[in-house]
Amino acid sequence: MSALIKAEYQSCLDACVECLIDCKVCLAKMVGQKSMNDCPYCCIQCIATLEATIALLTAESDLSKEQCAVCAKACQFCAEQCAEHTDHAHCQKCAESSRRCAEVCRKMAA
Repeated sequence: MSALIKAEYQSCLDACVECLIDCKVCLAKMVGQKSMNDCPYCCIQCIATLEATIALLTAESDLSKEQCAVCAKACQFCAEQCAEHTDHAHCQKCAESSRRCAEVCRKMAA
């Protein structure tokens, strides 16, 4: 844990960074692949939201809680879409970390 970051933000930051990496991997692996749903579009939305959330959390912005609520929605959508690709390990990993991130962000937003 960084001594410069509020302890209450650290678990949310950790979940966001893990999810960001998994979404970027998923997006890269989906290039040229057919999708029956909104994956990889959900990853694009999730990546943008996660980057904004990480930026606001690290700045200890007064907007962090509201941003975490938005991030939870984006991550939940991504988790639902990616989970449907049962034949892609990268989508399953993305769905798992997106679900975890959505849960942590919801707690942060409360």
